[in-house]
Amino acid sequence: MVTRNGMLYPILGFASCVAFLYMSFGDLKLTANFTKGLRFSFVERNGTQFFLNGKPLYVNGWNSYWLMAHSVDESSRPKVSAMLQAGAKMGLTVCRTWAFNDGGYNALQISPGQFDERVFKALDYVIAEARQQGIRLLLSLVNNLQPYGGKTQYVNWAWQEGVGLSSSNDSFFFDPSIRKYFKNYVLTVLTRKNTITGIQYRNDPTIFAWELINEPRCMTDPSGDTLQDWLEEMSAFIKSIDKNHLLTIGLEGFYGPSSPKKATVNPEQWASALGADFMRNSNITNVDFASVHIYPDQWFHGLGFEEKRNYVSKWMHSHIEDCDKELKKPVMFTEYGLSDQNKDFQLSQREQLYRTIQDIIYKSAKKKGAGAGALVWQFFVEGMQEYSDDFGMVPWQSPPIYKLTIEHSCKLARIQGLIQENGNLKQLCSKRK
Repeated sequence: MVTRNGMLYPILGFASCVAFLYMSFGDLKLTANFTKGLRFSFVERNGTQFFLNGKPLYVNGWNSYWLMAHSVDESSRPKVSAMLQAGAKMGLTVCRTWAFNDGGYNALQISPGQFDERVFKALDYVIAEARQQGIRLLLSLVNNLQPYGGKTQYVNWAWQEGVGLSSSNDSFFFDPSIRKYFKNYVLTVLTRKNTITGIQYRNDPTIFAWELINEPRCMTDPSGDTLQDWLEEMSAFIKSIDKNHLLTIGLEGFYGPSSPKKATVNPEQWASALGADFMRNSNITNVDFASVHIYPDQWFHGLGFEEKRNYVSKWMHSHIEDCDKELKKPVMFTEYGLSDQNKDFQLSQREQLYRTIQDIIYKSAKKKGAGAGALVWQFFVEGMQEYSDDFGMVPWQSPPIYKLTIEHSCKLARIQGLIQENGNLKQLCSKRK
């Protein structure tokens, strides 16, 4: 169309110049853009509340565990950017994601102490892109479960090298060689200098907090002593390297032997014999806030939906009360979801459950209580079915969930007095007063 006024060649010449300049200085421009985010401040804790820039902070967030894995190939990075942008547009503030992939395909840690720089650069990208979108990250450091390696991979490495004490997965917690493997991993990650921003991870306020391990269990020692010892050692080790960031464990929230009166709050008797102990574990000095998960349809198979929803309310109120009165720390419900594989599943049930969870957080926040936030499991963008599970969703494809998510973001923002300070929130929430 431009040929009609004879402008094609000058435009092509100008475009070539722009392309050359971008190829020559694009990385510098990218770094400059990302480092503007240095105005980010670290999230802090005072008693039962999070604080940011002197104001209480309450979190509406989500899980996208796949961000690093999807950033290894540049062709798939737009989906990562799109997810973070979408989160920001919904008023979400924190995304929980994996900062580990041990062994296997596109592993970050190929073997003990050996890292794939391509994958580390993928994690660099996730952190830098989150900063660009105003999203903070809760980064988990290892999995109790097998996906992405987990403690099983560490045990296998020690066994293969002839230094393992046991082939039991739980030797991850007590084998001295494996503890050294994990400490080396932690040190490498926390002191990593981001190749895009130039900032060491431990000095980057884009990171909301570190999570020690996703859903730790040590079933070979139901007393809880083995896991407690590991948590105490590793939390102290992380704090010796990084005093800037908050730290949580990654617990499911089950009560253990230290609080027998609370056993009735557990889903069933099995939950108190997993080697994890919510009160004892969360009371560790170097643990800044408690973490709890919510999966009523995984924990109960004979209850109807309303019974499960009532249980979730009881579960949340119990943990918030514990943190308000005894632990004196914030609590975040870092995973919650409802499976679409339930026989009686209806999308309206998911909306009702999510509303129940978010209302409890809101009421706690209004009272300046310990209920500091919740993160839905889990969000995707289109074309990512291979990363989904029976809890995953593209939020804008479920209008009731999308609307509910934005409403909750706005309600929390009003408590914090953020709407007038944030152009995105001002626009987002102006129609939802």
